[in-house]
Amino acid sequence: MRTLSWHEFDQAVAAIADRCHGQNFSGIHGIPRGGLVLAVCLSHRLELPLLSAPEPGCLLVDDVYETGLTLAPYRELAGCTTVVWVSKAQPQWWQAVEVTDSREWIVFPWENAAAAAADEQLYRASR
Repeated sequence: MRTLSWHEFDQAVAAIADRCHGQNFSGIHGIPRGGLVLAVCLSHRLELPLLSAPEPGCLLVDDVYETGLTLAPYRELAGCTTVVWVSKAQPQWWQAVEVTDSREWIVFPWENAAAAAADEQLYRASR
């Protein structure tokens, strides 16, 4: 398991904000659950509204791209820019702060480590 820190989170928020500076987004939508934390921080940082649902022209954020199933429904959203903190695949139509080829389970700063371990077991058993 790889545990990310709040310091690393702050760095990821800064990296996304730098990439998005000067772009004209309608707002920010975070994919529940992990993307919500990023979205709230970026909403403040970029002074953009936090959207309850994705819409054309928005910045869409999530914590991790693993299989692509979570983000797939948003791929064709007009004018939408999608950014994840960590991508376990080479970005194609989305952007990533960090790309890794590690299959290691990631524990984000807002997660409970014991619950994350249980989530990992369920995930791996389903594959």
